[in-house]
Amino acid sequence: MKTQYFRDVDETLITTTLPNGLRLQVVPRPAYHKSYAIMTTDYGAIDTRFAPDGKQMVTYPAGIAHFLEHKLFEKEDHDAFDLFGETGASANAFTSATKTSFLFSTTTQLNKNLQILLDFVQAPFFSTESVAKEQGIIGSEIQMYQDDPGWRVYAGLLENLFPNHPAHVDVAGTAASIAQITPEMLYTIHRVFYQPSNMTLVIVGNIDAENVIDFVAANQAQKTFPTRQPIVRGVEADVQTADIIPYRELKMPVSRPKTLVGFKGQVAIPQTAAGWRYQLSIRLLLEVLFGDSSQLYQAWYDRGLIDDSFDFDFTNQRSFSYGLVGGDTDDPQGLSAAIKEVLAHAADQADLNRNRVALIKRASLGKYYAGLNGLNGVANQLSALSFGEASLFDFPQILNRIRFEDLEQLIPKLFNAEALTVLTMLPEGK
Repeated sequence: MKTQYFRDVDETLITTTLPNGLRLQVVPRPAYHKSYAIMTTDYGAIDTRFAPDGKQMVTYPAGIAHFLEHKLFEKEDHDAFDLFGETGASANAFTSATKTSFLFSTTTQLNKNLQILLDFVQAPFFSTESVAKEQGIIGSEIQMYQDDPGWRVYAGLLENLFPNHPAHVDVAGTAASIAQITPEMLYTIHRVFYQPSNMTLVIVGNIDAENVIDFVAANQAQKTFPTRQPIVRGVEADVQTADIIPYRELKMPVSRPKTLVGFKGQVAIPQTAAGWRYQLSIRLLLEVLFGDSSQLYQAWYDRGLIDDSFDFDFTNQRSFSYGLVGGDTDDPQGLSAAIKEVLAHAADQADLNRNRVALIKRASLGKYYAGLNGLNGVANQLSALSFGEASLFDFPQILNRIRFEDLEQLIPKLFNAEALTVLTMLPEGK
């Protein structure tokens, strides 16, 4: 067991790895009434190709990670949601491109809720009948997303950037792909990717750390798991630009056009402190150029080129990364052209100066410290970083190490024309 005290944020992080490989991170918050726990596997929507036996590759249907997330709550004689409800806890789950997480928050009976969480995640039950029922439910969910213009624009941008990588496939899959899922596939995935050594458990709140760790260790010691095997994945990093689709249009019944400019990450970013520094540098650069305190933002807003929907982001996941800038506009061609012009000449922008970078860094630290007040945000971010070497509490030191020159050096690596794409949504009939 390792205890770290982070002076910059006055936080204590206790970590340990159990004999079966499950990694625990515990953050005591004695002044809080609530506790929050999140259990995550390093397995998500892109992991459709893998070797169950470590040798022979198989390809499973798109959407199966999300499907498994739903099905794990349902058992032969009960539903895990009902068990959480009996204790007064609030539970949920979510699937991303590379992770699947199960969580709860509670003000009482923490150990009881931890037992429910550990037991339902680690003891799957799938039948032909229950799988068929879920296929209908998720099929309706998929159609709901297809009717959402914002989601369609975002998904369309990923299709432009990653046409030959599973990052472009909807997390939920398609009605056709989930129709292929069988109980046997779900059991295989659970055996391979839900082994304790591929999972982490983060607990934050009003807790006795030693008691909680002992409780989880005892729960795991009572269980028998399949022999631990190396996980062989069939998805390689996609950092090349040759297959990017430069431009596409979609049409839906929307009142105003939408446009997004995306750029594809061209280096594999490691899950280390250096990798996190690289990501934070990109986000800092985007905030400097496009944030609502920038000269560009104000000028575009005053011209009516953008509105409050204008946004930007950078995402790094295992095997791919990308950034996006855009929003709703009456002039999608004009906005996308303006964004591309800024990216092409980012080094020459008036906002890119030492004083503004220092100001944005201070503002980012302020947001970070404010975010530490929320248990769920702290736990979720710790969980997201739990498969790498950096911790959420390293943020202040890492951010402070970023220099103005780091941002200048990023620009030619990020914003070359071959790495860009535009996705525009127009109202039907236009």
